[in-house]
Amino acid sequence: MEKIKKFINSIPEPLKNKYFITLVLFLIWSVFLDDYNLINQKKLKNKVDELSKQREFYISEIQKDSTKLQNLKNNPQEQEKFAREKFLMKKDNEDIFIIRKYEDE
Repeated sequence: MEKIKKFINSIPEPLKNKYFITLVLFLIWSVFLDDYNLINQKKLKNKVDELSKQREFYISEIQKDSTKLQNLKNNPQEQEKFAREKFLMKKDNEDIFIIRKYEDE
């Protein structure tokens, strides 16, 4: 019991203030213990930023694909080019040679 009293008396007076103790406990609670603590908030903000970037990327890809689709629907030359590139279609009097590049692993 003597040691406890000695320890309590060795604590500086401002640290014994009930408002200071309450503030410290509140800060500890809000930073580390709460479900919506600052650490989780930071992680969630980073996740939202990442998802926003992905959203912008996919919106731009949708616009590109929409213009390609519009060209394919309305332009016969584009249809022929697409069919030749993607499905390896050819005319009757043509030969197709496929050249593949092998990359070193």
